[in-house]
Amino acid sequence: MSNAVKKTISLPADLARHAEELARAEGKTLSAVIQDALRQAAVERRRQELRGMQAYWSRMARDKGILTETDLDRYLRA
Repeated sequence: MSNAVKKTISLPADLARHAEELARAEGKTLSAVIQDALRQAAVERRRQELRGMQAYWSRMARDKGILTETDLDRYLRA
């Protein structure tokens, strides 16, 4: 962890208590629990972005009458 940056954060008391309990239960440091939570939040944000893109392109395909792979093949050959 040679390139770690130390930061001070504020948490509501109940959230801090929960994080500390989680750290104890998982045998991790509080920093590790916070790092895991931030990584998971980043993953979830990317998943939601992907879902948004999928929904957009699905709407675009439906608007063009592309509902199946056969429809897509026919559209691409036109």
